[in-house]
Amino acid sequence: MGRLEGKVAVITGGASGIGEGTARKFVAEGARCVIADLQLERAQVLAAELGDACVAISADVAIEDQVSAVVDLAVETFGQLDIMFNNAGILGSVGPIAEISAEGWHRTMDVLLSSVFFGIKHATRVMSPKGSGVIINTASTAGVRAGLGPHVYTAAKHAVIGLSQSVAPELGPKGIRCNVVCPGGTVTGLTARLAVGDHNNLEEATKVIGVNNPMGRGGRVEDIANAVTFLASDEASFVNGSVFVVDGGGEVIADRNGTFVDMGSITVQEADRTGV
Repeated sequence: MGRLEGKVAVITGGASGIGEGTARKFVAEGARCVIADLQLERAQVLAAELGDACVAISADVAIEDQVSAVVDLAVETFGQLDIMFNNAGILGSVGPIAEISAEGWHRTMDVLLSSVFFGIKHATRVMSPKGSGVIINTASTAGVRAGLGPHVYTAAKHAVIGLSQSVAPELGPKGIRCNVVCPGGTVTGLTARLAVGDHNNLEEATKVIGVNNPMGRGGRVEDIANAVTFLASDEASFVNGSVFVVDGGGEVIADRNGTFVDMGSITVQEADRTGV
């Protein structure tokens, strides 16, 4: 039997990148999944490929009612919710601090932080009555160190860690574990946009991302999916409130020339606003 046999999961931002890799891993380990993403067509294609174990739904995770509907779909379709993976994200508003608009700040914080709050809240709503569940939130190494992400992104990811660690002691007695995964430089559309200027050029990004990493490479979505699967499984039954860094030992983000990216120099026009 797979490590997640009989479990039901919601994965936000599940149509691409880390979310897609995790959906594939979860299904391979026996789980059934709700793939929630604004990229509905892509989510539907993935769900169809993975078979009856998956359903897809469009969701803007910055809107509470839509996150609540995703949780309800899991219960209505599969009868339960065991794993909530709050993973959806954007790079969001970027640039020097004096040039970041209030609108950009609020939208970025809504997608990266409010969405996690909504996910925890509504997952707890259905997990508490049955006395069990796992909540996993995607932060970033930018949430534990400076200089690895734009200002608002960095603030949001720090807050994701703080919120997760704050609710873990409350939820533990209810049988619900809440943990955080912090990916380092992982090859996704978002990081490819930073590294090589094109979120579709994953091949070139693979050569650049992690050039300064001790492991000699950037992260793969499978690396993060493996960590998330461990946290979701019964193997991590005594892991609660943890911050699980998966970064190969630390790195800086480099551009296509192998030089450090100054996050304050990225303009709003250059920002990649697609999902992780």
